[in-house]
Amino acid sequence: MNRVRPPAVAGQFYPANPVILAEAIQSYLDAVPVPDISADGRPPKALIVPHAGYIYSGPIAAHAYEHLRPFAHRVRRVVVLGPAHRVYFEGIAAPTVSGFETPLGIVPVDQEAIQPLIALHQVLSADAPHREEHSLEVQLPFLQSVLTDFKVIPLVVGDVSPFEVSKVIERLWGGEETVFVISSDLSHYHPYREAKQLDGRTCEAIRQLQPDAISDDMACGRTPLKALLQVAERHALRPDLLDYRNSGDTAGSRDRVVGYSAFIFEEQTH
Repeated sequence: MNRVRPPAVAGQFYPANPVILAEAIQSYLDAVPVPDISADGRPPKALIVPHAGYIYSGPIAAHAYEHLRPFAHRVRRVVVLGPAHRVYFEGIAAPTVSGFETPLGIVPVDQEAIQPLIALHQVLSADAPHREEHSLEVQLPFLQSVLTDFKVIPLVVGDVSPFEVSKVIERLWGGEETVFVISSDLSHYHPYREAKQLDGRTCEAIRQLQPDAISDDMACGRTPLKALLQVAERHALRPDLLDYRNSGDTAGSRDRVVGYSAFIFEEQTH
């Protein structure tokens, strides 16, 4: 298996030039306060990060990814779940390729972990939903910038229930070598003040682990997001909101904005 998915949105959502891309990501990460990590600290188990163009959401995403950097030598597998924007399908699409390419290189796909998932009725082996999808791709250069030796399990979430997605998350749970990245923006195209109020309710629902409080207009990646909240409650994960802004704060008009949040979920120590 030597086929690799080429980048679909390099030069659109983020720079296609590898030097410029690496410098942009580094500038976003450098603007984030260094996390206070104890000597016996553990990597975050999950992140919620946005997936817009980097000029809009990169500074917000960096807040979550900076919390992975101290654990570059321990995180070996990243499960990335994002919503389908280009292709309608039922279920969750796992790719058949051996890697995903970005301007920073090729990220190997963990096909060994994917193969058992295909036996689940909600998971299909399909490359078409991945071909033009940006929600997963835009996370990869950040991961390449903060981790060293890792594989990715990229899953595009189509028309499927959060419960069915949560079962896949449970299958892949693993130990501290495995981190989940939920790719989701928040509200879309509301006036600035209205968006902040709506997104505030969404962030509070996430903090309280209340998936049922998140309606369809509150997050485009609501299905994997709600699945994570279901699993987080069972595993006693603690969510922490690191940053919230919208496109009116970063690089756009305030007339119609898109909301972005960065969360990490950590296992509570007793």
